[in-house]
Amino acid sequence: MENHCFIELRDISKSFSNLKVLNNVSLTINRGEIHALAGENGSGKSTLIKILSGIYTCDSGRIIIDDVEYAKLQPIQAINHGIQVIYQDFSIFPNLTVKENISMNSMVRSGKKWVSQKQITEIARVAADRIGFEVDLDERVERLSVADKQLIAISRAMLQNARLIVMDEPTTALTKKEVDKLFHVVKKLQTQGVAILFISHKIDEVFEISQRFTILRNGERVITDDVKVLDDEQFTFYMTGRKFHKRRNENRPQDDVVLECRNLTLKNSFYDVSFCLKRGEILCVTGLLGSGRTELAEALFGLRPARQGEIYIEQERVKINSVQQAMKLGIGYVPQDRLTEGLFLNQKIFWNQIVSNIGANISRFGLLQQARLREEADKWISDLDIKSENSELPISTLSGGNQQKVILGRWLAGSPKILILNSPTVGVDIGAKFDIIEILENLAKNGTSILIISDDFQEIVACSQRILVMRVGRIVDSMVTADIDERIISKVVTLSETP
Repeated sequence: MENHCFIELRDISKSFSNLKVLNNVSLTINRGEIHALAGENGSGKSTLIKILSGIYTCDSGRIIIDDVEYAKLQPIQAINHGIQVIYQDFSIFPNLTVKENISMNSMVRSGKKWVSQKQITEIARVAADRIGFEVDLDERVERLSVADKQLIAISRAMLQNARLIVMDEPTTALTKKEVDKLFHVVKKLQTQGVAILFISHKIDEVFEISQRFTILRNGERVITDDVKVLDDEQFTFYMTGRKFHKRRNENRPQDDVVLECRNLTLKNSFYDVSFCLKRGEILCVTGLLGSGRTELAEALFGLRPARQGEIYIEQERVKINSVQQAMKLGIGYVPQDRLTEGLFLNQKIFWNQIVSNIGANISRFGLLQQARLREEADKWISDLDIKSENSELPISTLSGGNQQKVILGRWLAGSPKILILNSPTVGVDIGAKFDIIEILENLAKNGTSILIISDDFQEIVACSQRILVMRVGRIVDSMVTADIDERIISKVVTLSETP
């Protein structure tokens, strides 16, 4: 397919108060191309999308669509040009059915006072078939996976005669299998002449799905080119301004076992799970969605106590029936979804940092020792290089990587023996990802035992020393990380999908 320019953003600048968010940024999108827009959190990606979709008005610059120039673009003009944005929340109604969510915009635009279920079903079926989306149209959306919710949003966009679909971090909460399914749909859209602006900071996905890329850093365009001209290290440097090299954890754990599980079982979750975790070791548990990996982590932290089997900490048999028991035993847990499980979004950064350690800082008169708590919070904010103008601001003002560091620092303040992390770098940019991996390696070097739950094979290779693969609630393989690479892990995990 011969590409011709569909949209051009030329010399776009935007400021909020005295903060310049975009500075003379240019971007061209060709008809039917998959173009990756990459950059760390705070680089200006979201602002540029909102200018493209008419939500924000640029301070200077021009927007050219189909050779028509706009000084400012209204949302309805963007929609009429076929520009559709799928944000991370998908803007769907969980209490409605699949077909109602897909057809809703079309029904509203039709202006009809009455619509029949037959019409709704027909409209939804046509849209779903166009992208090869197989789903029960009568199912409530709240019962579906994140991947299916995303396909609902894509189906709905196609009903609006989409010519450009902007996907904002579309793979953040998806497993590898779900990412493959999404990429299949994206490539099918491309064959139909639909352009995709794929926003991501995951290098492997950018190289896999896109033909061209644009990288933003600190509100400026750094480079636009074909993906074939760069390798991983160059791409990372353009994104961050820092040089990272592929790494492996070469630290050696100590000989003594800190955590041992024997035939641990939780019905409908995992069965007969046995393994050891040594002092100073980073052990990763991986597997596909539904393998039991997250349930295992939650059992060890007392969120979903195992009903059978034995747990030993430093050779002493223990019971973990609650979070309080786990914490007393020296176990910390960083959850998978920091927004709903880990953070108090309306509270200050300071309080989020020290909330797990408040009990140790109460005076004998029952009063909080504010000065000690603040000193402790400031120490971890400094040690973990958490970037914030003021720790009194709500934690929602921080980037994803800095939010993750706050949760990490919260547990480190209690000096845990065992730290369990579920997807520790999900949704964070590449610079923060390397920072977090380095923090974990230093913790292990100083004797903390770390259990990571992850399906990010790059992350697994970079920081763990051993890997356990789970399938349908059971450990089916064990590997030493030094002997393998990402492709081998991917192959083993994928093969473990079927018995």
